[in-house]
Amino acid sequence: MHYRIRINGHLGPSWREWFELLEIVEEVAGTTLLYGQLADQAALYSVLLKIRNLGLTLRSLETSEDEEESK
Repeated sequence: MHYRIRINGHLGPSWREWFELLEIVEEVAGTTLLYGQLADQAALYSVLLKIRNLGLTLRSLETSEDEEESK
């Protein structure tokens, strides 16, 4: 399953290992987009838990079966 997770604030690429190797894109609107494929629901929960533990604000979460739709 492919995911697009948007959070408030900017995270640099150095955070990639923390977020299950998701791609990290800093957006102009002051948000960060984390996107890519996660192995299963447990991996998704792990990413969401890290977001919460870091005190980040989750803006949106989108899922897609197709990789092209997740970009």
